[in-house]
Amino acid sequence: MTSSATTRRTVLFAAAALTTGCGSSDGGGGTSTGTPPGTEPAGTPAPSAAPLARTSEIPVGGGTVFAERKVVVTQPSAGEFKAFSAICTHQGCTVDKVADGTIDCPCHGSKYRIADGSVAAGPAPRPLPAEQIVVSGDSITLA
Repeated sequence: MTSSATTRRTVLFAAAALTTGCGSSDGGGGTSTGTPPGTEPAGTPAPSAAPLARTSEIPVGGGTVFAERKVVVTQPSAGEFKAFSAICTHQGCTVDKVADGTIDCPCHGSKYRIADGSVAAGPAPRPLPAEQIVVSGDSITLA
């Protein structure tokens, strides 16, 4: 046996051991179904989703943009909370504010209504897609 064969065999053995360790379902990064983290089926809630905000932080007749979560939460009327994607349907910019009853995109001036995400001013071609939230007590969480 040559030294290059030994080196190759050692490398292959080490690579196999590392690959096996990464794919385990014993809490080492995968899930019990063997699904890689971050690829759970659509609609599967996060195991411990952190709340977006408290209900008192969302102004009545306004809303708040959570750019890092790519969602905007509005309160069109007292106690009624809505959530929409924060990604403008025109060219994919992130909306940056909620003012005067609209969700506003800074890139090209698109505006969306806080009650239903519909287009109030173009050039956006479509409404903002709705997002699912859960309001529990005074906490708002993405569903």
